[in-house]
Amino acid sequence: MSGERYNPRESEPKWQKVWDERQSFVTANDDPRDPYYVLEMFPYPSGRIHMGHVRNYAMGDVVARYHRARGKNVLHPMGWDAFGLPAENAAIERKTHPGSWTYQNIEAMKAQLKSMGLSIDWTREIATCSPDYYKHQQAMFIDMLEAGLVTRKSSKVNWDPVDMTVLANEQVIDGKGWRSGAVVEQRELTQWFFKISDFAEELLEALDGLTEWPEKVRIMQRNWIGKSEGLRLLFELEPSEKTDATSIEVFTTRPDTIFGASFIALSPDHPLTAALAAGNAGLSEFVAEFHRQGTATETLEKAEKKGVFTGLRVKHPVLAGETLPVYVANFVLMDYGTGAVFGCPAHDQRDLDFARKYDLPVTPVVLPPDADPASFAVGNEAYVDAGNIFNSDFLDGLSIDDAKKAIAEHFGARMVDGRPQGTVEVNYRLRDWGISRQRYWGCPIPVIHCEVCGTIPVPKKDLPVVLPEDVSFDKPGNALDHHPTWKHVHCPQCGAPARRETDTMDTFVDSSWYFARFTAPQADTPTIPEVANRWLPVDQYIGGVEHAILHLLYSRFFTRAMKATGHVALDEPFKGLFTQGMVTHETYRNDKGEWINPTEVVLEANGDQRSARHAVTGSPIAIGSVEKMSKSKKNVIDPDEIVGSYGADTARWFMLSDSPPERDVQWTESGVEGASRFQQRVWRLVNDTVAMTEQSAETVAAECGDATALRKIIHRAVAGVAQDIEGLGFNRAVARIYELTNALVKAKESRPNPALASALREGVEKLVQLINPMMPHLAETCWEVLGKQGLVADALWPEVDPALLIDDEVTLPVQINGKRRAEITVSKGMAASAVETLVLALEAVQKALDGKAPKKVVVVQDRIVNLVV
Repeated sequence: MSGERYNPRESEPKWQKVWDERQSFVTANDDPRDPYYVLEMFPYPSGRIHMGHVRNYAMGDVVARYHRARGKNVLHPMGWDAFGLPAENAAIERKTHPGSWTYQNIEAMKAQLKSMGLSIDWTREIATCSPDYYKHQQAMFIDMLEAGLVTRKSSKVNWDPVDMTVLANEQVIDGKGWRSGAVVEQRELTQWFFKISDFAEELLEALDGLTEWPEKVRIMQRNWIGKSEGLRLLFELEPSEKTDATSIEVFTTRPDTIFGASFIALSPDHPLTAALAAGNAGLSEFVAEFHRQGTATETLEKAEKKGVFTGLRVKHPVLAGETLPVYVANFVLMDYGTGAVFGCPAHDQRDLDFARKYDLPVTPVVLPPDADPASFAVGNEAYVDAGNIFNSDFLDGLSIDDAKKAIAEHFGARMVDGRPQGTVEVNYRLRDWGISRQRYWGCPIPVIHCEVCGTIPVPKKDLPVVLPEDVSFDKPGNALDHHPTWKHVHCPQCGAPARRETDTMDTFVDSSWYFARFTAPQADTPTIPEVANRWLPVDQYIGGVEHAILHLLYSRFFTRAMKATGHVALDEPFKGLFTQGMVTHETYRNDKGEWINPTEVVLEANGDQRSARHAVTGSPIAIGSVEKMSKSKKNVIDPDEIVGSYGADTARWFMLSDSPPERDVQWTESGVEGASRFQQRVWRLVNDTVAMTEQSAETVAAECGDATALRKIIHRAVAGVAQDIEGLGFNRAVARIYELTNALVKAKESRPNPALASALREGVEKLVQLINPMMPHLAETCWEVLGKQGLVADALWPEVDPALLIDDEVTLPVQINGKRRAEITVSKGMAASAVETLVLALEAVQKALDGKAPKKVVVVQDRIVNLVV
């Protein structure tokens, strides 16, 4: 057998079948062992998995298999984020039903994932488009509606004119729909909202307790929640025939800069703007242009700062006799603060850009440390750092914080329009989550609109509200709204003719609680609270950083809402979070500039120079930059091709070994081939060791110290790999396994005596257990060759002898006149005189001394040896 190559095409299907038959990875909720829940973000069923999926799920599988080997009851489920516009659009293009397209894709992707040998409990599989799933989502919507966590209101929304649906702010990228790429418009619609803003402070404070989350994700969430403490400040309007209003209320986080104010800016959606625009064609067109750019904050920040002067002026609140012009500006949002701000150009870049464009005054009022107040000025970059207040009368000399307090007290004691001119207030950037989507392929919102009774929830006994199968997409817009019968019902309270809500839920609702459903996926209620409370929060959640705001923030809110309605008893859904890097590949183009798939490219090397040609035509191919794998640039690798050629274990090993998991990994043919060679090396090592230990008569004498040294290497590798996996340092774990394998191969090739052969056998057995989380099929095959009973998938993690982890030797660098010349390994704590004798006997030292005695020898115990000559 040792002469045979390992054949993954035979072994991998064999072990996958064994695992299925034995239900090796089926998890019981009543298992008394300590629970451990590992979960990767579930995929959208597009029809094919990609190498990013392979990396994501390989990482999760390592964690799951490791903790199972640690004796824990591991929950490692899989499901499908199956609703959404892509399925609806695909159905329209293919003239099929979104459900048919989705379930076909699920079956195809499930087969691909199974070929990866993942230790998944498939008995818990869920699909969010199944009525068995979304009926519970509808039930929780009703619970939350009754608990006051859901509201319906009219608001400005982002409207995608191509997909013809509402988008959340987070789904607008550079002013365009995240899927369609169409320029987003603003519309006024009546929508359903989850009241996530009620939890803003709680969601913000709880981030401090998420110590097992990446700091960059916590920062992104803090910024999105956007807590700001400031002042509501009333500015008195100069009398004008344009309006009967007497004041404008602004919200500012920098009241300390009030002496530097040079203008007031209103949102295009401010009530005063609407009144003024009614008689001003130019202002009316400016407002319309604003509505065409979308409401996303990112879009507004990148847009050129524009405004229209209203003709109004306000009295300067601290400079008697001075007034400030009032503009309508495209960078002010109505749903933040009051929809009006004052601009201090010297200390806000947005305000400065606006002031330069419209030739408004720029008066600095914060003096940088060590700057000269007589000469300090602001050019094209606002000063936004620390300093003391100046040019500000009674605030002069105060720090920014002290000035904020002083000016708040000043305005709090003054009255305008019968109320304090200034009121301290806390604001949040976070807005309520609009969940209404004008599309068919989503979870129906379970409410009925009755002209007599109003808007009422569907009785729970009538759930689920199921999507109609006989749907047509012949007309643009929401197919549910066009359906001839589905929306027409009788009111469950009065029996009068009524209509169903035809909007469906944002698909982020589907993914905001699936992790809880996995704990009891066949339950008749959304959760079995005592079961969910035992499994949750998820111990290790793995997925892309692109979900740092949307999915994770919504899930944190939804878990709190489930707690408020009795479905769970916890606040946070994910204890540990890991965000992995992307999978990248070189890009290739022909002489026409067309993207070429890597499978069509032949790479050639001439020294340090690389070139490429087309595999069929032989024509030259340009090697481009390394970028994220994408269909548009054709730099994708099909996982099926890799599994077919090299096996799943090779793909898994390469994905885990090539770079730190939080960084991007570049897919290379040479890297995959290297992983495949290592697989064969382990296979030969196992078979040769079995043959050798069965023929102990052929061994020759060797000192027992070799066996002890090898056992130290083995046990340190076991301890180190465990530490690395627990810290999600998969590439470091792989490096340790490489080192252990090299040591074992060296021992095997030394014709070991019985003691060393015994240590070798121990090391090979432990090596197989170490590779099991990463290359499970090879590990099972090797376990069988070793004659072990049962499956390595069921074996406990190898025990470590603590005595073998203690270093009793130390390697010291030897320096001569400050330059490193040699090193020496000695017993720990060896006397300085003994170390000196050994060092002087070293060949490199004798050569450097050239027969002379050193002037001085300094031995720093267990650290270093210095010779002065």
